[in-house]
Amino acid sequence: MTPIRTGHKINRLGVQPMGSIGFPELLLILVILLLIFGGKKIPELARGLGSGIRNFRDAMHGGESGDQKPKDTKPS
Repeated sequence: MTPIRTGHKINRLGVQPMGSIGFPELLLILVILLLIFGGKKIPELARGLGSGIRNFRDAMHGGESGDQKPKDTKPS
């Protein structure tokens, strides 16, 4: 199988690699999320995602980060 030459970089499988996500793609993803989850649920999802990323990062560093603040334990 001979790859088609179009002036773009072609990898060894004969396909053009995908580019990065631009502003229009991010906007489309945001609109789809808004339609699926609604406006009230998106901040909760973002908070949960941020908390998960923070916990993962802390676990990867073994909790040795000195700039950690004590968590507030107020009921929601």
